[in-house]
Amino acid sequence: MDTSFSNKVLAWFDEHGRKNLPWQQNPHAYNTWVSEIMLQQTQVATVIPYFEKFMSAFPDVITLANADQDEVLKHWAGLGYYSRARNLHAAAKQVRDEFKGIVPDDLDALISLSGIGRSTAGAILSLAYQQPQAILDGNVKRVLTRYHAVSGWTGKSAVLKTLWSLAEAHLPTDQTGQSNQPNPPSPPLSQRNADYTQAMMDLGATLCTRTKPTCLICPLQEGCKALKQGNPTDYPTPKPRKVVPDKYATMLLLINDDNDVLLEKRPSPGIWGGLWSLPQFDDQQSAESWYENKYNHVFNHMEELDSFSHTFSHFRLHVQPIKIKHSIQAKGVMEADDNLWYNSGTDFSGGLPAPIKKLFKRIQL
Repeated sequence: MDTSFSNKVLAWFDEHGRKNLPWQQNPHAYNTWVSEIMLQQTQVATVIPYFEKFMSAFPDVITLANADQDEVLKHWAGLGYYSRARNLHAAAKQVRDEFKGIVPDDLDALISLSGIGRSTAGAILSLAYQQPQAILDGNVKRVLTRYHAVSGWTGKSAVLKTLWSLAEAHLPTDQTGQSNQPNPPSPPLSQRNADYTQAMMDLGATLCTRTKPTCLICPLQEGCKALKQGNPTDYPTPKPRKVVPDKYATMLLLINDDNDVLLEKRPSPGIWGGLWSLPQFDDQQSAESWYENKYNHVFNHMEELDSFSHTFSHFRLHVQPIKIKHSIQAKGVMEADDNLWYNSGTDFSGGLPAPIKKLFKRIQL
């Protein structure tokens, strides 16, 4: 094992690492946790405004735990992967009820919370509690697979086991916890766990990127096996590709005489789970049957709007919106159960999927 690995990473971090991200200012377990959840499968630049808005609305774990799910999802809307928000909300309730409102400083206790896996728990413990914990997010996987030329898809258990072993072996020790910067010297090991964790994430995000890595200025270039082989972008081994299936749906845009639109709460789990969306059906015939049965009214005066597509992680959804002027008097405007008539001239307290927001904006609803 190259014992200078962490020393080189820390020296690079001292000079080039990111130190001004919003969640790095006055870091504590709660804001670290929120940022780590948001950063899953999402780039830093995208996360920053969402993080700031979210923390303004839910400044502590108790506030989040006591909030309505609609309010939480409203502040998450547009960030995607909504199960993250639902799990974060559920975990906040666990912290409130099981840990007296204090984010645990124990690995097993953190992993017991909804939506927190080993890597996220390690990041929280390292960044917020200064514990020597390994992480293995996408950036760190990329650095380690290239440095050690680890072949095989990182989703395979054997490959993952190897990477966890390497990640733990590279944690700073008393011998490698000091930076090479002589003036002033870096803090001792007990204060460098957070720096090392952040450094590994920064290295993968800024130098050891998925395409066009800047190997010539990487602090690990001397020992990087993939660089010596001349094929760093061959690592990590890509996930076996699957054809993304196409799915089709019809959505009804029912608008009454007051310009209210009917919304339904999406079931959880599922796509857009917990968000409010338009009534959705497999095809137009199903939509017609539902409308006629629900309102005892003929499905006419309809207008087919421009279709749109939205790609999820496991399929691509093609939606045909159908607009109907619904002249029947609406009841329960803005009074929610699983459906409501939304007054488009008012602020909506729930979360709307980004494609639905775009549709409303396009038709100036």
